[in-house]
Amino acid sequence: MIRIFLTGYMGAGKTTLGKALARELHVPFIDLDWHIEERQHKSVSELFAERGETGFRELERNLLHEVAQFEDVIISTGGGTPCFFDNMDYMNGQGLTVFLDAPVPVLFRRLRIAKHQRPLLRDKSDEELLDFIEQALAQRTPHYLKARYRFRADQLEDRWQISQSVTRLRSLLKI
Repeated sequence: MIRIFLTGYMGAGKTTLGKALARELHVPFIDLDWHIEERQHKSVSELFAERGETGFRELERNLLHEVAQFEDVIISTGGGTPCFFDNMDYMNGQGLTVFLDAPVPVLFRRLRIAKHQRPLLRDKSDEELLDFIEQALAQRTPHYLKARYRFRADQLEDRWQISQSVTRLRSLLKI
């Protein structure tokens, strides 16, 4: 039975690597944020606005517990998921946890390109975006480091790099 939780900051490649790994292992891929949106019929942004962060994090925790019961699955968590409640300890008890670690310049480059898709980042200048990433990463990294495995996720720019990363991750996890 395979149950792998991918954690890390937004832009680290949880979805990109998770989908590729799931394809190679022939198991389903679940993005926790997408699962929440599908179950609630609302976007994460709308849920944050309606419930506030506390309400959203409670919902996220409940749905994390739901998807953690699935077998043979790769689960990509939200960037903040490991930082609340006992979520990281819970994931460690339910399967393999991997912190996808990407350096700040890589995160900045990826998020700068995709910031129009992320409401928290949409209106930030480059300098504000860089500061935001550095501060948030400093707060979240201690939680991410509780994952059983740490994987360098800065080589996900094309199909070849993604394929090589999947091979390296499989070797690390011995799967």
